[in-house]
Amino acid sequence: MFETLRRNLSNPRFLVALVAALLAICVQSGELGSADTMHRLQTAHSFWTSEPAVFPNEYPEFGVHGRGGKLYDWYGLGQPLLLLPADIVGTFIARLPVFADYGDSDPTVRNIFVALATNTLLSVLTALVCLRLLMQFGFSVRHSVAGVLALLFCTTHLHYTQNMMENNYILLLTLAGFSFQYEWLRTGNRRALLIGSGAFGLNLLTRLTTGLDILAGGIFLLLILCFEGEGKQAYWNRLVTYLKTALPVYIFFFVIDRLYQFYRFGTWTDTYVHYFTIEHRLQDATLPAKYPWETPFHVGFLGPLISPEKSIFLFDPLIILTILLAIFYWKAFSAQVKAYISATLFLVLAYICLYARYTVWSGNFAWADRYVSTAAELAAFISVPLLLKFRAEMSRALWVAGVSLIAASLAVQVASLAFWLPLEIYQADDFGHPQFVIGLRLKNIAAFALGKMDEWGLVTDSMTYDKWDYQHITTWNFLPFVLRRVGAAPGWVVQLALAIWMTLLTSLILTLARLRSILRAPAA
Repeated sequence: MFETLRRNLSNPRFLVALVAALLAICVQSGELGSADTMHRLQTAHSFWTSEPAVFPNEYPEFGVHGRGGKLYDWYGLGQPLLLLPADIVGTFIARLPVFADYGDSDPTVRNIFVALATNTLLSVLTALVCLRLLMQFGFSVRHSVAGVLALLFCTTHLHYTQNMMENNYILLLTLAGFSFQYEWLRTGNRRALLIGSGAFGLNLLTRLTTGLDILAGGIFLLLILCFEGEGKQAYWNRLVTYLKTALPVYIFFFVIDRLYQFYRFGTWTDTYVHYFTIEHRLQDATLPAKYPWETPFHVGFLGPLISPEKSIFLFDPLIILTILLAIFYWKAFSAQVKAYISATLFLVLAYICLYARYTVWSGNFAWADRYVSTAAELAAFISVPLLLKFRAEMSRALWVAGVSLIAASLAVQVASLAFWLPLEIYQADDFGHPQFVIGLRLKNIAAFALGKMDEWGLVTDSMTYDKWDYQHITTWNFLPFVLRRVGAAPGWVVQLALAIWMTLLTSLILTLARLRSILRAPAA
């Protein structure tokens, strides 16, 4: 056993997975992070219990009427299926006698388990798939590991590890789609193509708009062939094989989505947006005729680029580094790296355009633009292995700029964890729009640490309207502090949770140090 442990602690892949797991556990608050995910968890719960997907008292704020007048949520099937296993286990854990006195206090035992189990699983799998993809691209182990750490620590992936929306699940499936379809392109292994297509297909169950990810995956493969100068015959042979293998997989998952829509709404052709619109029009007859696509295109297009509240360049600064490196070293990039950067930047632009006219183009209650964040992360993290690869030949100015962008990215992502995401949204209701959200977050961190939130005028009326929200946005957003703030757990439980949290945080630091040591060794 000790020999196995020694080997694992010398294996970069194992250490990367361990870092991902420890990081995911340490950043949890015990909550799911958003009302959307809470509703999706309830949908998962309805799959195996007698409870409804939407409770009657939630309407009209949430829910749409479907077949037989029954209330349903307006989301896809993907995340409820992801949450289902953890929901079943978490429900039974919550019913154990030891938790009898805790009841349904927030964060609930079930929510704590679901968040810990699901986010940790997603984090570990994402780290391993990302490492696989970077090594397929020809990066060294050191540079590949650096790229994985950049994704985990220096992109909005870190925020969505704490706040479990659909983003990290979509990212994992998209990375897997790229990796396995690329393996097929290189080896001709149709099993790899099936796996990659299955990953992209699963994304369709989460959001139909992830059809853009399928398109980006196809563009990625096509561009590799173009950059490598493949002949027309080879191109057509690959295309035929791709369509014969991948297309039936995509159709299969699309049909599952359609069956789910038919089960809820009795239609094969509409999406939940249609019923969402009908319900909102019944509640508010003054809505614009184009609702929910009434936003002027230029507003929704420029917002993710230049808005101080949602700009991808502020929330995922590494994408700037990717663009800079592409400008200076494009000719030196391998065909697969050129194709990947082109495909992911296309994906960023496509998502921006797709949601530009949407009534809440930014995703509303979210850190950054949650509709574009996943694509931005895909384009951003590859900048770090590229920076390291070309370090020897780049100018000092570019190197300093790159390191500065990495440091800024890390600071932004760590700051995103400090408080629950609605804090600055509530403050902006009183301070006015637009707000430089990241600057306001840093000010909140300093004020809260110094006990000067009131003195600095950072406690606003909007923050206090919802008492539950007020409790959760006025404490550090990590499980031991949330437990202490809510006050439902006994003091000894809070102290134990804090001791475990500090132990895990120390373990994370030590694992990172061990990983650094292994990668610096000559054998690496």
